[in-house]
Amino acid sequence: MARDRGPMPAVLRPLAPLAERLYGRIVRDRNAAFDASRKGKPFRFSGLSVTLDRPVICVGNLSVGGTGKTPAVQMVCRWLLDAGHHPAIALRGYASKNGLSDEAELHRAALPDVPLAIGPNRVQQLLELFATPEGEAVDVVMLDDGFQHRKLARQLDIVLIDATQDPFRQRLLPAGWLREPIASLARAHAVVLTHADRAAPAELSRIGFELRRDFPHMVIADAAHAWSALQVGDRTEPIDWLKDRTYALACAIGKPEAFIAQATAAFGPPASTVVLRDHDSYAPTTIDRLRRAAEGLDVLLVTEKDWTKLSRVEPESWPCPIARPRLELQLRTGEPALRELVLSAASWSDCATPAD
Repeated sequence: MARDRGPMPAVLRPLAPLAERLYGRIVRDRNAAFDASRKGKPFRFSGLSVTLDRPVICVGNLSVGGTGKTPAVQMVCRWLLDAGHHPAIALRGYASKNGLSDEAELHRAALPDVPLAIGPNRVQQLLELFATPEGEAVDVVMLDDGFQHRKLARQLDIVLIDATQDPFRQRLLPAGWLREPIASLARAHAVVLTHADRAAPAELSRIGFELRRDFPHMVIADAAHAWSALQVGDRTEPIDWLKDRTYALACAIGKPEAFIAQATAAFGPPASTVVLRDHDSYAPTTIDRLRRAAEGLDVLLVTEKDWTKLSRVEPESWPCPIARPRLELQLRTGEPALRELVLSAASWSDCATPAD
């Protein structure tokens, strides 16, 4: 399904404009309720936010699909750790099993000393965490994928935008992929244009210009998704280890085209490709499909997110080693200003007056 046409099936596409208007009305009413509540004004329905006794920093986005939230959250957490803070990460836990979602497992592997609060009711999960000895030390909360989670007040909103998908030209769900209209960026403090290395320079410049024109208060940065190394089983190899080897590629992520394009640029085209729906559970029949795709090849290349499930399969049952790139979000511009915003928000002393 084309990324610019939204998730509606083709047979229902004539209804997309009407569905988009209805969805937009719901989003506008919901945001108006929270805005009115924050200003102490009555509204048709409740939009109350809970303010914690410690600052909250949110990393989210406007659109459905992968914009790099997981590496962005980890990058900000490392800034906080380096500055002597004790962050916790709160996340919904989408498609979680046994208590951990794909993203939660990635956070736990990358930041083993950072506690997680997982569940759709993030306020409740955080309060339960704060009541534990581990949670008592937490002095700042990272809200993962929380721009639309307005029930939790925050001191800083960082919104990620895929630079290859111009938000000024996109439509709302279900006609397009936007969760909220571009005007919602008025409540954000910073935007990071991700996949900036894959965007045409002229397009990247134009998006930046329009953001600065419409939201002059915001810090704007841009970032590349870089692969720093390859994990092959339990060992680490340089990126060029995969060059001149035949490989199959498999992924179950929000925007597979970015992963495929990056792999092709680094290693040449894969001998076979298996693209699955985001958060696929990797059932036994799917595992068998991957084995067949990798038969006779040197390597099966997957993402770290896919590895959280595939690592449970017996290694000797695969026809070849499994490699996954170590993904990092590398800021190309705007890092000093963004880091200053983060550390300032983390030191917020008057949490009774949230920025949102």
